[in-house]
Amino acid sequence: MSIAELILIGISLSMDAFAVSICKGLSVGKIKPRHMITAGLWFGGFQALMPFIGYLLGSTFEHYITSIDHWVAFILLGIIGFNMIKESREEESEQDSSFGFKAMFILAVATSIDALAVGITFAFLKVDILPAITIIGITTFLFSFAGIKIGSVFGDKYKSKAEFFGGAVLIALGTKILIEHLFFGG
Repeated sequence: MSIAELILIGISLSMDAFAVSICKGLSVGKIKPRHMITAGLWFGGFQALMPFIGYLLGSTFEHYITSIDHWVAFILLGIIGFNMIKESREEESEQDSSFGFKAMFILAVATSIDALAVGITFAFLKVDILPAITIIGITTFLFSFAGIKIGSVFGDKYKSKAEFFGGAVLIALGTKILIEHLFFGG
């Protein structure tokens, strides 16, 4: 998988965290640098951790599903993408303004579940996991950091568009993987 594809996956995966960061920025009132850093570390850290865990799980069970790995990648990325698009169309619930451990832990796990599934596909596709999780973690850190500020300035205007874009990119990447395997032996 190319660096450009990893960056696109990193951007796509960061859209949930970006949307939540925008909501956090809306709910806080006066934004401080620690709010942006806290969101970036929590979301970026979990977006890097979850694909690593998924990669370990995928590597463990790889020999059972090697013949259908391209279908697994296509289906997982498609489901994640369609779910992100669906969520972009739903009304957002009220956000908690807390940046405490419990609130951030729950949000970080919730926004990174899709990254676990992507990590499983990385194992099947033989992606070098360390550069992949580094790119995903840094990308999510940056988007979450910026999301807090954007939320305080622009509010609800862009969060659903960001989630929709992220979902569309994941669907496109899953389709590309399937087409490459079926038609080009990739």
